[in-house]
Amino acid sequence: MKKLITSGIAVTALGLPTLAAAQDAVSFDQKVNDVFASSTGWFVNLIFAPLPGTAFPWIVMWLVVAATIFTFYFGFIQLKAFGHAISLVKGDYSDPNDAGEVSHFQALLVWVISRVLLLLSASGGRGLRSG
Repeated sequence: MKKLITSGIAVTALGLPTLAAAQDAVSFDQKVNDVFASSTGWFVNLIFAPLPGTAFPWIVMWLVVAATIFTFYFGFIQLKAFGHAISLVKGDYSDPNDAGEVSHFQALLVWVISRVLLLLSASGGRGLRSG
């Protein structure tokens, strides 16, 4: 254990000068961002621009229209199959003799938590706050 701590301190001490130099230099992801920002900036500004006279962005309108079209195309499947989804999560179609230790509900919870954590990390740790 002592050897592990000593080697960790040595690696940290060796890495500190490179960390300080890396903070002064432009990072690779910033360089990539600069290259793509010049070619896609107009498109990003277009889709996130508000509709004339409102604060409602074009992209939200597009998503609402697409969701409405798919809702009609698939025959309101999100409403018709809601009971089936609940049955699946409750495990009504599961065989207790199947291998595995994770229930359907546990798998759903892990999925939901991972999406929330992805949202939190994508927002820079701000969470659902906009400021």
